[in-house]
Amino acid sequence: MSGLDRFMRLMRYVRPYRVRFLVAFVCSGLVAALTGAYAWLVRPVMDGIFIEKNEWLWLALPLALLGVAVLKAVFSYGVAYLMAYVGNRVVADIRQELFQHLMRLPVGFHDTNTSGRLVSRVMNDVGLMANAASSVVKDIFQNMLTFLAMVGVIVYQNWKLAGLSIIVIPLSAMTMVRMGQRLRRLATSGQERMGDMASTLQETLAGIRMVKAFGREEAEAERFKESNRAFLSTTLKSNQVWSIGSSHMEVIGVIGVAAIIWYGGYLVIHDTMTPGAFFSFLAAMFMAYTPIRKLSGSNNLIQQALAAAERVYDVLDLESERSQDHGTVPLTGVSHTIEFQGVSLRYENHAVPALAGIDLSIRSGEVVALVGSSGSGKTTLVSLLPRFYEPTGGRILLDGKPLTSYTLPSLRAHIGIVSQDIVLFDDTIRSNIAFGRTGAGHADIEQAAKLAYAHDFILRLPEGYDTVIGERGVKLSGGERQRLAIGRAILRDPSLLILDEATSALDTESERIVQLALSNLMKNRTTLVIAHRLSTIHNADRIVVLDGGTIAEVGSHEELIRQGGLYRRLHALQFQDVTSV
Repeated sequence: MSGLDRFMRLMRYVRPYRVRFLVAFVCSGLVAALTGAYAWLVRPVMDGIFIEKNEWLWLALPLALLGVAVLKAVFSYGVAYLMAYVGNRVVADIRQELFQHLMRLPVGFHDTNTSGRLVSRVMNDVGLMANAASSVVKDIFQNMLTFLAMVGVIVYQNWKLAGLSIIVIPLSAMTMVRMGQRLRRLATSGQERMGDMASTLQETLAGIRMVKAFGREEAEAERFKESNRAFLSTTLKSNQVWSIGSSHMEVIGVIGVAAIIWYGGYLVIHDTMTPGAFFSFLAAMFMAYTPIRKLSGSNNLIQQALAAAERVYDVLDLESERSQDHGTVPLTGVSHTIEFQGVSLRYENHAVPALAGIDLSIRSGEVVALVGSSGSGKTTLVSLLPRFYEPTGGRILLDGKPLTSYTLPSLRAHIGIVSQDIVLFDDTIRSNIAFGRTGAGHADIEQAAKLAYAHDFILRLPEGYDTVIGERGVKLSGGERQRLAIGRAILRDPSLLILDEATSALDTESERIVQLALSNLMKNRTTLVIAHRLSTIHNADRIVVLDGGTIAEVGSHEELIRQGGLYRRLHALQFQDVTSV
């Protein structure tokens, strides 16, 4: 996509505000015309007042200048306000669209792109695009129209002298084009470095407890310093290019002015041009040169905006989950079975498949536990059910129909997930529980909290359900966070429940309470349990043992112990660890 295509695509966001944009354009034209009036009035001031001694002009021209100044101030305010309004609305629209699109992109995209880099695109890149949508566009229109108005005055005063003055335009254009190409490359590099810096910052602040625990403050500061230095280097190069281009523009402008003074002076000396006309021409020339210099300065911002637009459009042009969703059947619940038929999955850029030839049938209402060593494919397997990933081989049937035949929103609406890595938001307890169901009332939230054994500890908090719990629930204990997550799942009331090592990080007392909450959650639901502690799944209807992405064994706890296979070895290892403590 060319720079012009990116710019025109950006301008499409202006359409909802085109009335204000057009009014601002008209105001820009009037400001340009009034600026031209300043230059035009130099001639009667010089010839009429100082040479011809015309008293009427002596009284009228100062008032005319004052009137021009007042009108120009009014229209300049109109341009500034309207373009700022349009620019800020456009930025808000792009930022909202980008955020919503990021939410709709597949999990695989987020696996390969750090949150810091994505935050940089939403905040920094869109902010740079704002310059093109508001201030830069305003400056382009304003300066171009002003330049054209000055050219009109110049041609009106003396067309031959005007012909000489335009020799600087091709030289200026060449400088701006060459500088723009270099600036765009540097802008792209600079925004990538900004993303790296944002990623480092986000990771360090998110893991600040671990950083302090391991005494890594200086090491992390050095890591950030490297990102900061790389961004600084690119910024300095960009400023260097801009400064050189600005100096070239200065020299080119002086060449043009020198030529005009030489030829215009010749005309005045030989009485073919009045001093007033010459100074009016010279004033217009100087006033025409100013917008050219401003356009040169705006070029830097334009190139940054175009580079930012490219990075933003790269994300917006990615296919969202919903665009890839061809399901037409709304899911109403899990009535019969979930069947994995020869399911395989290979992650992108991975030589070894994460899953290979999985054949498994799960009955409605059944509790199935998934066990195996780390990396055996447990989490990957359950991630296929909400379609976080799509199988690269085989198929999954839900109640006899392919999983892909169901609409994605209805499928996920019937799935509840409680994992070891609890995701809570810096909001109230009420909002975090209600995250499970839109429009839930207080009674429903309180009932869910009671079933999750969270109600009592919530009431002990300073503001009860309105207590703000901090980022990721930092103000709560691990068990309390887990119970809120269970309450959220209970409120959602899913047909299919996925428990991903939901108690592995808890102490014994917290685990006991959470297990009671999980018992309430699992009632009358099809449940898949990923278990780290094998003692927690003895009562599962079936236990599926995974090894290297394949199913090694299936059976009840007693059956698998009697078989003496992988499950028995895993169980013996855990039991040995417990008894040796």
